[in-house]
Amino acid sequence: MAIAHRRIGTGPVRVIVLHDWFGTSANWGSVLDYLDPREFSYAFLDYRGYGDRRDVPGRYALPEIADDVLALADELGWDTFSLLGHSMGGKAMQQVLVRAPERVEKLIGINPVPAAPYEMDDATHDLFYGAAGSAENRRAILDIVTGRRASPYWLERMVEHSLAVSRPEAFAGYLASWQPLDLSTAVKGSTVPVLVLVGEYDLALTADFMRTTWQVWYPNCRIQPLPGTGHYPPHETPVALATEVEAFLRG
Repeated sequence: MAIAHRRIGTGPVRVIVLHDWFGTSANWGSVLDYLDPREFSYAFLDYRGYGDRRDVPGRYALPEIADDVLALADELGWDTFSLLGHSMGGKAMQQVLVRAPERVEKLIGINPVPAAPYEMDDATHDLFYGAAGSAENRRAILDIVTGRRASPYWLERMVEHSLAVSRPEAFAGYLASWQPLDLSTAVKGSTVPVLVLVGEYDLALTADFMRTTWQVWYPNCRIQPLPGTGHYPPHETPVALATEVEAFLRG
């Protein structure tokens, strides 16, 4: 069965794009308007239980995402490709790297979750693990990671989208997969080129945190702060994000 996905561009530089815990292939903000379709080919995947694949059954775990990424690449005829992952998608792309390092050309993380387990205190654990069944928890998380700067209307729309397009059991399942998963030993020392883009107002995944994680494990990793944005550069600073992503891919 073909894997549903969204395509932008027909260029020679091939990129598979992995969304965040709240998002889908359709929820990348206006950055989609600024990706160059002549030079790049972007394939946006929905995870099982999300978006166009909301009714596809699954285990709702990162190894399954990696299986689907590789199956999609095979369907597209892409022997090698780069990966662009946002937040949870940043950890998912590392699972792909562990599974098939010979196929991955570059990694780009947008406020990406590192390879090690993501530590949470009791209050944070309750907030995140209660979010599958709570719009209020989802809104609070979005507010924190955007530096408490986003408009109430934007927060409402993001929460409504996440509730409408993801199954609660999938939302809960992916969290239970990415939060405790430890890929750090498996990826440490990988020489794949890595760009980590970090919004300056993200209160959870900061540039200092990325330096003590991503740059420790990947010797060819550059940390690039993004001014004027929190955890959602595709919505908050789309032109700057597209510019940084495509400059790195060209490099």
